[in-house]
Amino acid sequence: MTRSRATRPTAAPRLPKTSRLACVVSGYHAHVTGGMLASALATLERAGLARTRIDVVFAPGTFELPVLAQALARRRSTAAVLCFGLVLKGETEHDRYLAAACADGLMRVALDSGKPVLFGVLTCATLAQAEKRAKREQEGGLDKGREVAEAALGALSALASLGRKA
Repeated sequence: MTRSRATRPTAAPRLPKTSRLACVVSGYHAHVTGGMLASALATLERAGLARTRIDVVFAPGTFELPVLAQALARRRSTAAVLCFGLVLKGETEHDRYLAAACADGLMRVALDSGKPVLFGVLTCATLAQAEKRAKREQEGGLDKGREVAEAALGALSALASLGRKA
C-alpha cells in the first residue's frame, strides 16, 4: 500500500465572484493581528475575491472572536470566517484558558454553522515570536495571515467538491 503525500498548492484556488468572506480581528496587539489581516486580504484578492466582498469586524480581544465569528457565520452570504488574534504567555496560566476558550468557541461556531471558521490565533511565548509569525514571507516572516487565507480557500474548495456552494 502506497501513501500519497499532500502537497501545498502552488496557487490559491479562484473563488466565484459571488463568494463573500468575513474576517474577525482582535484589536489587542493590533500591529500583529493587523499584519496577518493585511496579508490574508492580499491573498484573497489574488485569488479573485474583490475587497468589497470581504467583511472585516474588529473585536476588543481574542476572547470575543467566537461570538463575532458566530454572528458573521449566521449570515447566509458568508461562506467562511477568518479569525485573527494573539495570546501571549504570561506569568500565570491565563493564556492557556484564553486560548482554549477561543479555540473551542471557534470550533463550535464552525460545526454549528457548517462553514469554515479559520483559527488564525497565534499562541506565542513572546511578542517577538508573534511578530515573526505575522510578518510576510518577503519580509522574513512566516506569513500566518497568508496561510489562514489559503486554508480558507482550500476548505471552501473541498466543500465545493462535496457539492457545497461557497
